[in-house]
Amino acid sequence: MFNLIVSGGLENERRGSISAGRVFEYTNNELVAHFKPDGRLAVAKLTALPTLFMTEGTGDENANIGWLSAIELRGGEYQLQYTYDSTIPCLTNGDIYTIASELQLDEWEFTRNHWAIKDIDLFQVLYRKLMGARPLPSVFQLSRRPVKSKLITLMMPFSAEFREVYETVKAALEGAGYECKCADDFWFHSHIMQDIVELICTSQVVICDLSGKNPNVFYEAGIAHTLGKEVILITQHMGDVPFDLRALRCIHYLRNQEGCAKLAADILARVKTVA
Repeated sequence: MFNLIVSGGLENERRGSISAGRVFEYTNNELVAHFKPDGRLAVAKLTALPTLFMTEGTGDENANIGWLSAIELRGGEYQLQYTYDSTIPCLTNGDIYTIASELQLDEWEFTRNHWAIKDIDLFQVLYRKLMGARPLPSVFQLSRRPVKSKLITLMMPFSAEFREVYETVKAALEGAGYECKCADDFWFHSHIMQDIVELICTSQVVICDLSGKNPNVFYEAGIAHTLGKEVILITQHMGDVPFDLRALRCIHYLRNQEGCAKLAADILARVKTVA
């Protein structure tokens, strides 16, 4: 069972709104009675369901899977708080349109803002029809372990000159209740690349230091982006940032005591907004 929310009021990855008059359209009466038993939404039951978030359309519009965390009626609209599941790749409305019948979606639902509940196993359908059809990497294996909500991974060149940077950032993050690791903190697999992939897969946020144009870090940043991770880019020199990444925000820092301290504060502020 899952929530379907099609709304032009999805402002970002955390907050949105939908008209109260559109709630539980395209939903059978038994489900309406269960999730709105006394004329009010059963918030605890609704937030326990996975949610498919979409805007109108049947093409390249983003379709995200996530979870509602708060629902509040204000005037004629429900204000929503939610998070997208970073472990699930972003889909498109076109992807969902190809499996509409399996998800019990009517064609009109793609062109109307509304909130419906479908008595279908969303994850089973997505895996069978979409995820399971995607090729898996052959160079390494993706981890099956769950994402650790407080794990932050720092990817940087294996060099003594970066140790102070790592230790300063690590201290700031762990002081705020997060866990911070880098690839040389442990050795679980015979091939170091598998340890790195394991870290990326299980991390909530991946920090990549592009200083020195290190090819290993670029490779790791690409893996993290492909897996849909929240990636924070940092560098000592903006000239080290490749053209393809310059459209993304990158934190510039100086490799001295004051610069490392400022970097740690900037990273912590960013992590708190995304994790």
